[in-house]
Amino acid sequence: MRKILLSLILIGFSSGVALAKTTVQSCNRTVTFDAPPERAISNDVNLTEMMLVLGLAERMVGYTGISGWKTLDEQMRAGVEELPELSAKYPSKEVLVGADADFFFAGWNYGMKVGGEVTPETLAPFGIQVYELTESCTHIMDKGRASINDMYADISNLGAIFGVQNRATDLIESYKADLASFTGSLETGDPLRVFVYDSGEDTPFTAGLYAMPTALIEAAGGMNVMETFEKSWGTVTWEEVVERNPEIIVIINYGEVTADQKRDFMMSNPAFAEMDAVKNDRFVTLEYVEATPGPRNIQAIKTLASAFWGE
Repeated sequence: MRKILLSLILIGFSSGVALAKTTVQSCNRTVTFDAPPERAISNDVNLTEMMLVLGLAERMVGYTGISGWKTLDEQMRAGVEELPELSAKYPSKEVLVGADADFFFAGWNYGMKVGGEVTPETLAPFGIQVYELTESCTHIMDKGRASINDMYADISNLGAIFGVQNRATDLIESYKADLASFTGSLETGDPLRVFVYDSGEDTPFTAGLYAMPTALIEAAGGMNVMETFEKSWGTVTWEEVVERNPEIIVIINYGEVTADQKRDFMMSNPAFAEMDAVKNDRFVTLEYVEATPGPRNIQAIKTLASAFWGE
């Protein structure tokens, strides 16, 4: 896991003492916080859940980038019921400045675009500091393949930024123990060939080497047939998918086209009839919030493993 660069003079406010300057690594930047943010905004469901599991709702003024594509389940609605959604999709700079934000938790293609109007550099003049989702760093720097450690790094860094490091450490250790216990008892065979179907009919949008589903699939005893696709998320061709002949298809559920509709499209298309996953009707669904870096990744691994190896 990426090491956190900390310069702590005092114990965090979670123990009742003021927090001194804290420095963390955010992609290719080191970012120093003079004090914990008081008016934070998060983008997307998975990043927002990281804030919520750390008990940071009271330090937020809102969230962005959810209802434009996704829905909130009961657990999420309860966590953000007192917070406004400031933008249905990616926020503009004016939205963030207008909310008097002092912190934006986002990522590249998770609320920010390379060369876009909302970046760490464009927000800095307004006193808004940015922490970038680790998985998304591949869009602006060289980075290794996706790993569950990316999620752990984000939880730990947020804990440091907001002065709740003990809470973050406890969460990470509980996730690790849960996962170790589960995978330790998991009986697997040779890695199963798995394709991630996000969206698209003419051409499929899928997860490549640098996207979290690759790590989740590996932890569950499979291998992403598109791991040679050296991108995070992107478009490939159906010919490539057919050639790799996946044994299982993981459908990412979000947006207007339902998981059932995506499955029906694949099951009814003659071009896919000889694909092992289609012949044997082996599909498994992950919700978007499970397939992207966040607290639900451990459950996602269990869901995948059950589909891979269960009777």
